[in-house]
Amino acid sequence: MFDRIGGGSFRAMPLPQQISRLLPGVLLCAAVTLAALGLARMEEAVFGRAWLEALVLAILLGTVIRTAWKPGPRWKPGIDFSAKMLLEVAVVLLGASLSVATILAVGPALLLGIALVVAVAIMASYGICRLLGLPARMAVLVACGNSICGNSAIAAVAPVVGADSEDVASSIAFTAVLGVVVVLLLPLLVPALGLSLEQYGVLAGLTVYAVPQVLAATAPVGALSVQVGTLVKLVRVLMLGPVVVGLSLLAPRLRAEPVPPGEVVAGGRPRLSRLVPWFIIGFLGMAVLRTLGLLPQALLGPIAMLATALTILSMAALGLGVDVRTVARSGGRVVAAGVASLLLLGVISLGLIRLLGVA
Repeated sequence: MFDRIGGGSFRAMPLPQQISRLLPGVLLCAAVTLAALGLARMEEAVFGRAWLEALVLAILLGTVIRTAWKPGPRWKPGIDFSAKMLLEVAVVLLGASLSVATILAVGPALLLGIALVVAVAIMASYGICRLLGLPARMAVLVACGNSICGNSAIAAVAPVVGADSEDVASSIAFTAVLGVVVVLLLPLLVPALGLSLEQYGVLAGLTVYAVPQVLAATAPVGALSVQVGTLVKLVRVLMLGPVVVGLSLLAPRLRAEPVPPGEVVAGGRPRLSRLVPWFIIGFLGMAVLRTLGLLPQALLGPIAMLATALTILSMAALGLGVDVRTVARSGGRVVAAGVASLLLLGVISLGLIRLLGVA
């Protein structure tokens, strides 16, 4: 797992050296987490409730710090580790709160609806991007990132369509910032639209970029929203495989556009781990263990608490890794295309909720 943070040279380090390199960034994220928890407690003491949950406060505090100060090489490995690995572990632990029966309760109608939403959203988003003058490959990246799972979809699709590094960097930078904005603003739709916990869970699962970000977007609303949102998002992520296969058939046409020399992302099919991330398998595995009664009841509470703590810590890391100024650098057309595509996805998702009569 350490290979993701700093490359093979990091993995080759002795364990104590690996820990010492990660420690500063992890401690910084922990400090932001404690500050967020403290502010949430202050809200409860003053107002009787926390209007902004610790998860949201951790993102905001991290983003403010990152905008004012860019953490140097000493801090980056630990921040990256917290934002990715620890959050993925939290997602795995969340599987202990569900059973296979709950997963199957999603029902075939919603499963089909999710697939339909992803397909329609990709085509519509691609059309919006092209109307705004984005190149075909860039349009595919934005459309898949918005419609499936953000950076993971961009990373998986880029080599298939031969996207250049500048397009990939712009798409990922914008997705990182917009993803945080969605997490912060989406809960406001609950009172505005009169959504139930289940309806909001479906909406979050269909619109939020990454699986872990669904936790941050739904936790302030309710446990049912967390469970439903995570299930819907997992199904949405699994659509990445069929989409990549379909794009591989269209790749010759997409590659017909000229690519600047030296800017082509290595071609070929993405690894299976990019199509089905390990933490999704872990999440489902934990749900199976819960269904079979192999997880002692006494452990369920501590597991849930650990998942929450890791999620807040990771949200602090997410904030520390996002510079809102990257939006300006990603270009006006990319911003317009991304926002328009996301709004369209939200409208389509609300339409599905009404069509299926989600209570």
